[in-house]
Amino acid sequence: MNHIGAVQAVVTATSYAEEPTTAELDAIEHEMPLITAEVELLDAVIMTIDRPANELDMRRVRRARNRVLAARRDLTNRAADTSIPRGAA
Repeated sequence: MNHIGAVQAVVTATSYAEEPTTAELDAIEHEMPLITAEVELLDAVIMTIDRPANELDMRRVRRARNRVLAARRDLTNRAADTSIPRGAA
């Protein structure tokens, strides 16, 4: 009887089992205001799914969308500020 076994090496990469690097944690921390705003928007939209949206619900969703846009703007501006050297002109 022939033995049936794995002929190849393990396919799963070991990098997924490791902890996040400091740079990855810093990137997450840098994007945290945007992540929080997107979660708040998702919560506001979920609240309006199973019932008719009233004026307060629509206002809540609109404000949450505005917070997401503001967080994206701030994140983009911070990224642009760090990439452009001062006194370049």
